[in-house]
Amino acid sequence: MTAELVRGQNHPLSQSRLEIRVSAGTPVVTVAALGDEDGRIHGVEWVAHPGSPTQPGLEVSRQAAADHRLAVDLDALADAVHRVSVLLALPAPAGQGPARFGAVAAPFVAVTGLDGTEVASYTVTGLEAETAVVALELYRRQGAWKVRAVGQGYAGGLAELLTDQALPQARQLAGSIEEAVARGLARSVQAPPPRPSEGDRSRQAATPARHPDQGGGTAPRGAPGPVPPAYGGQPAGPPAHPGGAAGPSAATAGGPIDYSHPRRRKAAPPSPPPAAPPVPPGQPVAGDATGWSMEERLYNQVWGMFEDLARTTAAYRSAVDFAESRMDKELEQVLSDPRNRIGGQGDAAREAARARQAQLVDRAREALDRDLAQLVAEAEVVEPALPPAYARWDNPVWHAYRVPMEIPMALRLGDLRLPEADRIRIPMLLRLPLERGLWIDSGRTDALDEWFTDAHDMRRLAMETAVAHAARLLAVHPAGEFTVHVVDPAGSGAQPLVPLTRSGVLAAPPAQGAAGVTDVLSRLTQRVDLVQMALRGGAADSLPPGFDTSQQLLIVNDFPHGFDDRAVNQLRYLADEGPSGGVHLMMVADREESAGYGPLLDPLWRSLLRLTPVADSHLADPWVGHAWTYEPPLVPPGSQVLQQVLTRVAEARRTGRP
Repeated sequence: MTAELVRGQNHPLSQSRLEIRVSAGTPVVTVAALGDEDGRIHGVEWVAHPGSPTQPGLEVSRQAAADHRLAVDLDALADAVHRVSVLLALPAPAGQGPARFGAVAAPFVAVTGLDGTEVASYTVTGLEAETAVVALELYRRQGAWKVRAVGQGYAGGLAELLTDQALPQARQLAGSIEEAVARGLARSVQAPPPRPSEGDRSRQAATPARHPDQGGGTAPRGAPGPVPPAYGGQPAGPPAHPGGAAGPSAATAGGPIDYSHPRRRKAAPPSPPPAAPPVPPGQPVAGDATGWSMEERLYNQVWGMFEDLARTTAAYRSAVDFAESRMDKELEQVLSDPRNRIGGQGDAAREAARARQAQLVDRAREALDRDLAQLVAEAEVVEPALPPAYARWDNPVWHAYRVPMEIPMALRLGDLRLPEADRIRIPMLLRLPLERGLWIDSGRTDALDEWFTDAHDMRRLAMETAVAHAARLLAVHPAGEFTVHVVDPAGSGAQPLVPLTRSGVLAAPPAQGAAGVTDVLSRLTQRVDLVQMALRGGAADSLPPGFDTSQQLLIVNDFPHGFDDRAVNQLRYLADEGPSGGVHLMMVADREESAGYGPLLDPLWRSLLRLTPVADSHLADPWVGHAWTYEPPLVPPGSQVLQQVLTRVAEARRTGRP
């Protein structure tokens, strides 16, 4: 039976090989610190963190995620280690994400055996302004290990927490952890909307569209106005705790302990969006999720499929790891007896251990295959039903394309897949307007075949990918509500840019040379400044007459050629501040070619979502941190769909009619 701990309570541990599972509902950083009998951390080598995730007997996640699994082998710890502290921290704020634990659901931590059986659990309640917390600790007392719920929070983040743990290099270590986390977040797909606790297929949107009968609030998407409602970003509501925990916070840090059950609801939740109509059990249908519109239901359904695949694969991998660990332990026990090292008895024990391992793996694979069969069936009905913004270029929906009247909820930037489920492609949907820029990597990737070595071909493919993304962005926005600028200093992207230049959808011909770069960057920088001043001054309706309120996209090819120091600083400014002013960046560049700038450009690369023109395993999901293979949304060879869509967009811009 699971022991549900409260702050300060402990519980004995009967197993030496354990998993510590963390569910936070929002990306958090997990750190494990080893301490001696007095709890002192002797140095940075006693801390496992995303930049150094493994220590003897200990392994933590390599990036910030909403769910973590920490592996602990108490028998493998050094004799000097008497305490293992599990630390949680919010990533350093970078314009996104919560700034304190009090703004999110209470983190839930569980100690389990390798087979997933919970030994003890603890919901860390009572947090307010804290950004880091010692969630729980495993400690050794008189040769026996126990777990204790701690729940000690720190408003000063990891630096203050590690300093309080008597670590001399606390601030330096905290800085290196934040650097490693920032690198991990740069490759993570934008967090999806939270899932509700009721129903296994009803999925809740992060910011559901307002029902027509609900008055007040912000204007719906596509509402007219001097400044689009996208300026200023899209606030996301607090996510729900897995399993329905609302995370009540009845006591502040240091105050009285809240002994109420952390998962028990005390008030009725707000009414959710309408659920999908009931369907026969086991029969997949498109739109099987909550939402005010079919578009929102499909969006939530796709994100639900994404999460389902991530979690079922995580369960399979955990089961395989458990089977391997169990076999290793059994073989170790067999070999520890000298009598079993020779003769038939030892061979029989080895074969029995391997047979049990194979049986466990086969059972895990059967469970995975059942889940995959359901997801494959669901994908087969969802994919044909997707609207143009969510559909692949080979979807027949593009043959009946018309310029839309409203901005969609999201945009498809490609497909994601895992090696265990190669049959399933999950549409990579990101909310609009984009909250971060895009970086199309024109450098070599680890996934390239040996024959593919031509750097010129990689640049061409990267630019064709950028054009496909830009065309889709133009196609899903109403006429005149999305403007594309191109900076191509050396003119090397002329051929891939033909679909945009020939159709006439660009705001102006691609800017070339240093003078062209300076002119475009200066105009867009001034635009962001003007919009931000208007918003800060509460005078959004006082922008100059004729001010173009459409969303702006700047495609930069062949960076850093043609960029001086001032232009580089302007580019960094647009990457950081542009989205709040309606200006979005799409870089087509090889990072190695800008290595001469040193660490100056590291924040720029981290602020952009890296995409590749070829399939590559570099993106991570926000739940368990799997490495997903990203496949770009290229137009089928010989297809004219891209040119046909752009022609209709250009015609709608000229005539003002969709």
